[in-house]
Amino acid sequence: MVRIALDGMGGDNAPSCMVEGALDALSKNKDIQITLVGVEEKLQEELKKHGGVPERLSIVPATEVIETAEPPVEAIRHKKNSSIVVGLRMVHDLQADAFVSCGSTGALLVGGQLLAGRVRGVRRAPLAPLIPTVKGVSLLIDCGANVDAKAQDLVSFAQMGSVYMENAMGIQEPSVGIVNIGAEEEKGNALVKEAFPLLKACPGIRFVGSVEARDIPYGAADVLVTEAFVGNIILKLYEGVGTALIKEIKKAMMSSFTGKIGGMLAKPSLKGVVRKFDSSEYGGAPLLGLRGLVVKAHGSSTAKEVSNAILQCITFKEQNIAEMIEERLAGQP
Repeated sequence: MVRIALDGMGGDNAPSCMVEGALDALSKNKDIQITLVGVEEKLQEELKKHGGVPERLSIVPATEVIETAEPPVEAIRHKKNSSIVVGLRMVHDLQADAFVSCGSTGALLVGGQLLAGRVRGVRRAPLAPLIPTVKGVSLLIDCGANVDAKAQDLVSFAQMGSVYMENAMGIQEPSVGIVNIGAEEEKGNALVKEAFPLLKACPGIRFVGSVEARDIPYGAADVLVTEAFVGNIILKLYEGVGTALIKEIKKAMMSSFTGKIGGMLAKPSLKGVVRKFDSSEYGGAPLLGLRGLVVKAHGSSTAKEVSNAILQCITFKEQNIAEMIEERLAGQP
C-alpha cells in the first residue's frame, strides 16, 4: 500500500474537491491508502454527501489553515497545527509516503524543506511539473521554488530530472536542455552562460544544449532546466495559451451552421488532442530532492486534478525516486 496524506483544506475548492478527488483515486487504484488532513468536522460533512468514510480512507485532524497571502516562514513556524504542517510531519515521521496539497505554494516549499527534509547532495529542492508536448511530455524543472538558483543548482536539477524521467516515465537516457534565448552556446544571461559548460561536462546526463521557448511544445528535450522565475512564466503561459485556444476553437465551431457540422465530424479527433494537451491529466508538480514525496497541485484544482495528483505518487514510491536521487547526488559539493 502507498500511503498518501492529502491536504483537505488547501486550494480554492477545498474541502469538496479534495474529498471528491480522494474518493475518485481510491476507486481507480486498490493499492493506496489516503489520509485527509484538515478540520475534521468539515471533512466529515463532505464525506457524508458521498456515503461516509470508505475503506482505505481516514482523517487526521488539523485545526488551522495557512492562507495563500500569509508569509510562508512565519506561517510554518506559528501554525503548527495547520493541515500543511501536519501533513508534512506525517511524511517526516514515515506515517505517509507522500503529501499532496493545493494550498500555499510558499508554505509548502518552505515546509517541505524544513519538515520533510532534503536528501544528501541536494541544496535546493525544485518544483518539477510534467508539461504536454507533441512527443508526449517534458519535465520543467524548476517552475516555482528557486528564483535565485546558482549554476550548480541547475546541474543538480538536470540530474534529478533525469532520474525522474527515466524511472517514473520510463524514458531511457532522457535528453536534457537548458532554456535559453537562442540555440548558440554563447547566448543567455550570466546564469545560463555559467551553467551551460557545467551541464555539458556533467556525467550521467544526456545534455543536448539550449532549448528556445518556441521549441518546448515540440518536445525539444525530455528535461527542461531553468530557474524558477523563467520556469513559472513558461508554465503559466503554456496553460493560458492552451485554455484560450480551446475556447476559441469551440467558439468558432459554434459560430455557424457549417461550423457546427464540421465540429461534430471533427469532435472525436479533437477530443484526443485536447486531452493530450490538458495539463490536468498530469497531476501536480513534485518537489524533488526531499526525503519523501511532496506534490503541489494548482490552487484551483478540480477533483479530477486532485485525483491525478494522488495517483502520480504511486509510481514515485514504487520506483524509489527519492532514494535514487540521493544515490545520484550524494557526495557532491
